[in-house]
Order: sequence, then structure tokens, then C-alpha cells
Amino acid sequence: MGLFIKTFGCQMNVYDSDKISSLLRKSLGLKLVDDPKDATVLIVNTCSVRDKAQQKLYSELGRWRQFKETCPDAIIGVGGCVASQEGGEILARAPYVDVVFGPQTLHRLPSLIKKARENSKPEIDISFPEIEKFDSLPIEKTQKASVYVSIMEGCSKYCSFCVVPYTRGEEFSRSFEDVLKEIYLVARGGAKEVTLLGQNVNAYQSNNDEGKIVDFAALLHYVSAIPGIERIRYTTSHPIEFSQRLINVHKELPKLVKHVHLPVQSGSDRILRRMKRGYTALEYKSIIRRLRNICPEMSISSDFIVGFPGETKEDFIDTLSLIEEVKFDQSFSFSYSSRPGTPAADLDDQVEDKVKQERLALLQSKITNFANHYSRSMVGNIEKILVTGESKKSSKLLAGRTENNRVVNFTGEKLLIGSMVNVRIEEVFPNSLGGSYLPSA
Repeated sequence: MGLFIKTFGCQMNVYDSDKISSLLRKSLGLKLVDDPKDATVLIVNTCSVRDKAQQKLYSELGRWRQFKETCPDAIIGVGGCVASQEGGEILARAPYVDVVFGPQTLHRLPSLIKKARENSKPEIDISFPEIEKFDSLPIEKTQKASVYVSIMEGCSKYCSFCVVPYTRGEEFSRSFEDVLKEIYLVARGGAKEVTLLGQNVNAYQSNNDEGKIVDFAALLHYVSAIPGIERIRYTTSHPIEFSQRLINVHKELPKLVKHVHLPVQSGSDRILRRMKRGYTALEYKSIIRRLRNICPEMSISSDFIVGFPGETKEDFIDTLSLIEEVKFDQSFSFSYSSRPGTPAADLDDQVEDKVKQERLALLQSKITNFANHYSRSMVGNIEKILVTGESKKSSKLLAGRTENNRVVNFTGEKLLIGSMVNVRIEEVFPNSLGGSYLPSA
């Protein structure tokens, strides 16, 4: 009984897919396989942030149709944000799909699969039961050195371009105790690095067993105190909730990496208003200035949307000016694509595709130049690396990440996997660094 999972999208989808795997292994006895031909249950976990991600779903389902024809008893499931957004439309386009479930109902997947088999008809559940999901998912030890832990779900910001509030529901936080329990268990299993996840992770708020409010800054202190955890990351944060208290934590906790991913989307105040982001470019720059005041070597990455409806040449120049001033280390940048059901989809002053692509290329080139500069400046540095496994470049090499989120490839024994080691940076490649392992004295 094999299980094949194809995951599209963000780290939260990766986390959800891991939970699906654990859930179906425990409840249905399924074993994760690498080839869909070996699977009796095939799951695609989707993302709807961009149009291309949605197209990937139907391409994948088209390839899986042949498995269903040769093995009618096989179960095909579609989960994630596209499932939540499209619901029954998926069955209309791909009637051989058996189960459609949303991000908040993945814990119901075993029963949905059983019903689909028993009744020989598709099952759909794309409701928003909120915290029920986390109450029902298994929490287990892991053998991974670096893990994701979701601490909250959903979003209540309703940015005009974004589908997340409609596909993952309103913002809610997991209980303080459950978050710490999961991190404690993965640390016991050998995890040394944890990445805390949420659509707006820094909006986290819960109550401890004394009834006192625990905000995100306080949670980071508690996570830092868990034995075995040596490095902490988080994503994705929102400028509105990036408080001075959170900024100070970056000085107070040595385990918290010197890297922050803080999406800005645009450097134009006019476009930010149209996006309903709730801050100005100046307010954003103030956060970065205060972060770098307490930690001058802080690495900043961001998200950008180019060609948002109504974006003029002047608006785009404002974005380039912001990039010049902040000197972003990395970015996730895309040309605007209209998402059904969002307010921005109804705007009539869309930017031409050719203009969007030209602006995107210019923006990415500028950020790449800064990223290359930062990478070159690291040559000769001794960096602390968490060795996560074999390199994608070669099975003869090991790989890990620096604090500022760069992949480093180096020669070393396999027994180093899962360890924190020192590596001297010696080479710069387009998407990674090369170095030499420095054994402890």
C-alpha cells in the first residue's frame, strides 16, 4: 500500500504534506513511495498564490489519469489552497479525482478516503474548522535535522491581490502548549533547527497555562530554551506586526538567525494602498533600520509583486529606489497574476504583460547583484552550518545552510549529517556557496 505526495507551494504546504504522510501511515498503513506507479493513494497538495501553480495541478492530474485507468481502485486526492478555492470544479475538470480537501480539513483525509472507497463516489470537504486540524494531527519525533512547525494558520489582512484568506480561512494561532510540545518532540528526535511557520507568523498570540498572553516575541524565548534546538528561523512575517519587541529579540537570542524575510511587495505608497498592505515604504524602511541598528549584519529578504494594476513607471522606480536603499539579500519576485475572487482581479487598469516582464527582469537583476555582492563578501568567512544531507550537486558532497540562508556544499563524511559544523567559505556559485569543512579541535 503505497502513498505518493506531490507538493506545490510554500513551506506551509511542505509541513502539511509531512503531516498527511504521518496521518495516512498511522491510520491506513500506507508507506511513502517515490514513484506514483507504486502508489495506491496519490495526493497532490496545491498552491493558488500564482496562476502557474494552479496550472501545475491540472497538468499533474492529467499525468495521473493513466494510473487510474490501469488501477481503478487507486485513490487520487487533491488538497491545499486550489482545492479550497475551486472545490467541485476540480471534479468537473478531472472526474477521476476521488477526494478534494482543504488546508483545514487534511486531518479528515483518512475518513474521506474510506468513504470514497465505500460509496464509489467522490468526497469533498473544504470547510474551515480551524484549530480542529492541529488537535487531530499526529505529533511525532523526526530524524530530520531541520524541521518546519506551523504555529498559526489563515490570514485576516485581506490584501487585495491575495487568495489566502479565502483558501485558508481567518487567522488563528495554535495553543502555546501544542507548539512547544511539537518542537520538544522533534528536538528529542534529533532536530537542531526549527522554522516557525504562519501566513503572518509574527501575529502569533496565545495563552499559557497561567492565562497570560504569549506573543510571538515571547514564544521565541520559550523555543530558544528547548534542549537540542540550536537554531531558529521563522517565516513569513508581516510589517504591520513587526514590533520593537520582536526586533529586540534578535539581539536577545543568539539561536535566532541573523536573517529576516519581510515581504514589502512594492516601494510605492500609492500601490501599497491599492494592495491594502497597511503600511508605507517609510514605515517599512524604519523596521529595517531598527533591525540593522541592533544587528548590522542582518540579512533581509523580501517578496515583490511587479506590474500590479495601475503601477506606473514612477511607481516602479519607487520600488527600485527601495531596493537600492535596503540592499535586499534575496527575494521572491513575480509579475502580478490575477487571482479569482480577489478585489484586485476586478481592477481595469491592468499592466501589459510585456511591461511586467521587463520590470520583473530589471528588479531581479538588481537584487541578484546585491545577493552576489553579499555572497562574495562571505568568501574567507568561517560559517556555522547545519548539515542537512547530501548535496544536490553531487552525492559525494554534503550540504547545509548558513544563518543568512545560503546553501553551502562541501566535502565531508556522511556521519556529519545532522550536525552543526564550521565551514570556511571559498567559492561562490550562482545559487550556492562552496567551502571546506573545519574539524573541531
